[in-house]
Amino acid sequence: MIELIPAIDMIEGKCVRLSQGKYESKKIYHEDPLEVAKAFEAHGIRRLHVVDLDGAASHHIVNHRALERLATHTSLDIDFGGGIKTDKDLQIAFECGAKMVTGGSIAVKEPATFLRWLQAYGAERIILGADVKDGRIAVSGWKEESTCQLFPFLDDYVAKGVMQVICTDIGRDGMLQGPSLELYKEILRQHPSLHLVASGGVSGIRDVEALAGAGIPAVIIGKAFYEGRITLEDMERAITTNHDTKC
Repeated sequence: MIELIPAIDMIEGKCVRLSQGKYESKKIYHEDPLEVAKAFEAHGIRRLHVVDLDGAASHHIVNHRALERLATHTSLDIDFGGGIKTDKDLQIAFECGAKMVTGGSIAVKEPATFLRWLQAYGAERIILGADVKDGRIAVSGWKEESTCQLFPFLDDYVAKGVMQVICTDIGRDGMLQGPSLELYKEILRQHPSLHLVASGGVSGIRDVEALAGAGIPAVIIGKAFYEGRITLEDMERAITTNHDTKC
């Protein structure tokens, strides 16, 4: 019943992972993200979460050519984030094959722009990024902490039409210590119709099962896969189980 969304985070076109968003903790896992994406696709994955970490830390989208390769050579539905700060960035992301775009920093710093995008492209294509550190929304590749508190931030945007949110607990991201299950439960308690994507902390397939048991609609799998704690076969079995359950 839960959608599994593996992640590809990119720096200089390479597949990397960070810990707690710290760029100095960068570890390169694969030189070619396309090979990783094709492996996901071959094992039944249908959606891919792609983050342009270079873009997130700068003022514009950077790894759009890598995005284009992923979109051109796979049939995966790609949600893309990182560096989407202007109308031009958004246009580039969609033209390069992103099916959905996640706006985090822009939703904090330029809410009018984000809402204009939401109205122009629809809630199916514009995702709200809510990256949380100590209860506050972090921006600019998690290098800055805003004054926005998570729940008022969500309340405001859900009231204005947001239907999809990717929520990352920065303190758990890349740490393999388990997701913020209680946080996600509370978000859904307050907004039960929200398509919430849990991100950060997943350490193994049992964490995925716990999120599914709590009714979380979707989960991003990152470091747990790259460190071998969740295999391609694990994901394929989970997808098959989800399909059988729905049937």
